[in-house]
Amino acid sequence: EFGYPVDVREEEGKLLVDAELPGFKADEIDIQLDQNMLRIVAERKEPEKKGTQHLHERRYTRVERAFTLPCPVDSSKVQAHLSDGVLHLEMPQTEESRPRKIEIK
Repeated sequence: EFGYPVDVREEEGKLLVDAELPGFKADEIDIQLDQNMLRIVAERKEPEKKGTQHLHERRYTRVERAFTLPCPVDSSKVQAHLSDGVLHLEMPQTEESRPRKIEIK
């Protein structure tokens, strides 16, 4: 088990997360959001052996990352998609966590 590169950035009231998960399919990735803790686990089973094996380097793999997000997000509106081995998460910030301008009276 080892980590993988992740970028987290804030843009227009959203947190955007890009996680490199090359070779994983969407059904092999588990994303959990518990309050401000984001956990991404990718797990690939060993391929079924057929025929005579001459080289066998692809094995069971599990990678996991968990980290605290810098601000609260609305978990009901999180969107995720996998493209070219990169998992993209778009997480809208809660209204309470967005910066507000305070007017002086």
